[in-house]
Amino acid sequence: MELRTLRYFVAVAEELHFGRAAGRLHMSQPPLSRAIKQLETELGAALFDRSPGGVTLTSVGAVLLDEARALLAQADRVRGRVAAAVGATAITVGILGDSTDPGATRLAAAYRRRHPHAEVHVRGTTLNDPTCGLHAGTVDVALTRGPFDETGLTVRELRTDPVGALLRADDVLAGRDGLKPADLADRRWFRFPEGTDPLWQAYWNGGEPREGPVVRTVQECRQAVLWNGTVGMTLLDHEPGEGLTVVPLIDMPPSRMVVAWKEGDTNPVIRSFVQIAIAAYED
Repeated sequence: MELRTLRYFVAVAEELHFGRAAGRLHMSQPPLSRAIKQLETELGAALFDRSPGGVTLTSVGAVLLDEARALLAQADRVRGRVAAAVGATAITVGILGDSTDPGATRLAAAYRRRHPHAEVHVRGTTLNDPTCGLHAGTVDVALTRGPFDETGLTVRELRTDPVGALLRADDVLAGRDGLKPADLADRRWFRFPEGTDPLWQAYWNGGEPREGPVVRTVQECRQAVLWNGTVGMTLLDHEPGEGLTVVPLIDMPPSRMVVAWKEGDTNPVIRSFVQIAIAAYED
C-alpha cells in the first residue's frame, strides 16, 4: 500500500467526487480511478459506493480514511524532521519551452509535497540548448525534449507527443488533414542558431537542411510563421495562437519528453526528482 495511493484515496474520500479529487491532485481522472480500483482489489473490499451523483464511503472506506489520514500525517512529520536534520536543500531545474505543461504542473505539486523545505531554482532556456544547461553545468536536472547529444548524460523518457506543421491559418496547406515533410520541401522553415545540437536541429527541421529565419524561443517561432509565412514543426496539441494553425505531420516520429541529468551523479535530491517526474508524467 503506497503513500501516493493513500493520498489519492483521501482526496476522493474528502471530495466524494472523482473529478474534483483529480483536479485537487493535478491529475486526470482515469489514472485516479484505476488507482482506487487497484487499492480495493488489494484490500479485497469496496471503499466507495458509486452512483451517477457521486460516491459515498463504505464502512470499510471510513475505517481506512481514519487510518490513512493518521499514516500520511506521520509520514509528513517524518519528512519534516529529516529535512530539518539535513538542512535546506536546493536543486536547479532547467526547463525547455513551455513550463505550463500539465505534467510539469503535476511534478511541481508532487515535488513540493515530498520536499516542502527544498528550494527549487527554475532556469528557463532557449531552443538552441536542448540540454537546458546540463552540458554547461548550470543546472542539476533538465525537463526537455530530444533528440540531442546524450554524451555524459543519463536520459529517461517521460512521454511522447505527436508533432505537426505550424502554418499561417490562410496558408494553402492549412486545410489538409495531414502533411508529410516532403510537402513542405520548397518552403522556408524557421531554424535554430549556428552551433545548435545537430540532432536537435535535424529533427525539428523535418530531417532536412532548411533555409529561413533564425529563432531562439517558441514565441519567435510563431512570429516567424505569422509575419514571414515560413513553416516549422511544433507539438500537435499546442495552442498555436491567433492567425496560425497546426496540421498533423505524417511519417514523423513523435517528440520525446525526457528528464536528463549528469551521468554518474548520485545526488539523492536529483534521484528523488527523477522518480517523482516519472510518476507525475505517468499520470
